Amino acid sequence: MSTLNGMPPGLSKTQTSDVIIIGGGIIGCSIALRLAQSHMKVSVLDRGEPGAEASSAAAGMIAPQGEIAEPDDFFEFCAASRDLYPSYVAGIEELSGEAVGYRRDGTLLVAISDAERDELDHIYKGQSDHGLALEKLSPQAVHSRVAGFSPNIQSGLFIPGDHWVDNERLMKALVEACRRLGVKFLTGSGVTRINTQAGRVQGVQANNHSGSENYSAAHFVLAAGCWSQDLMKPLGITLPGKPCRGQMIEFEASSELPLTVRAGHHYFVPRSARHIIAGTTAEYVGFEKEVTGEGLRSILEGLERIAPLVKNLHFRRAWAGLRPDTPDHLPILGLGELENLVFATGHFRNGILLAPLTGQLISELVLTGSTTRPIEAYRPMRFTP
Repeated sequence: MSTLNGMPPGLSKTQTSDVIIIGGGIIGCSIALRLAQSHMKVSVLDRGEPGAEASSAAAGMIAPQGEIAEPDDFFEFCAASRDLYPSYVAGIEELSGEAVGYRRDGTLLVAISDAERDELDHIYKGQSDHGLALEKLSPQAVHSRVAGFSPNIQSGLFIPGDHWVDNERLMKALVEACRRLGVKFLTGSGVTRINTQAGRVQGVQANNHSGSENYSAAHFVLAAGCWSQDLMKPLGITLPGKPCRGQMIEFEASSELPLTVRAGHHYFVPRSARHIIAGTTAEYVGFEKEVTGEGLRSILEGLERIAPLVKNLHFRRAWAGLRPDTPDHLPILGLGELENLVFATGHFRNGILLAPLTGQLISELVLTGSTTRPIEAYRPMRFTP
């Protein structure tokens, strides 16, 4: 465990805040927004630009219902965050003066194979038995909602409660909203050391273009996504997890796609001006973020099963992002071994979806020491034998 014993030579005077958030993705910025609204002095340290990693690389689906067969505790957690989205977006748009492209037109799940049809039947029964809203569609009804899709579609499910957002526009507006509330963003400031003493974080060191800086605060939040594990290792804290690469493609179509369409793990998500986001892959290749021919091939083959029209779409760009995964695919939230360090990381494929609720609960924990919704299932120490 490292300790803070004075200031090493060459470091500038320590900068102080009420709260320091390590990581400027959608999770870190959502927490910063909530804390700033409570008149806390907040600084966000990020190794690059805010939102430049997984938060901007995602497709922007806010779709907890389409991800499960039957409701469980994690679904309820995700659904609670989805239900916060209208007010979350409205607040960000009002503060920033920027629209974020939030859409509530629903999601369409389609089945091409017998196995996918059986899976949709299972989802329909499991969810309708629990009173969740969804509509079973015949192949004809599917084609009446979206044109140019596969004639081999056997059935569909329409889920009105699953939405989507332009996450790139959302990140831009969120950062602007935070700035207007006084949040200080220290970009290009990669944290290299967390200094602790007597079970508390005393401060952090970060490198930037001018050298090393010291930062201190009463509270610290770790929201560094895939890079959270490496920051904990020098403190003797094991935070299991690994990056999962997801590759994405953007197309331009001749007409706007009216809603998100998904079959298996491949999907089309509409964006503004007839743009369509399509994906994805799930690759455990360390921190390699390159777009690969094999990744793009697998996406295109999956998409062509859903909609042969993909061959006529105009290619715009491709990219990849690293999702922070955990052994149980659940986020890491709450206090751990250090009394003033709160964890908010490991959101895997649900970072965009869980941003409103994570921002609310982690800010509550910082401000009051408790949360209005239980988070014990996501505690950092659950992986410790």
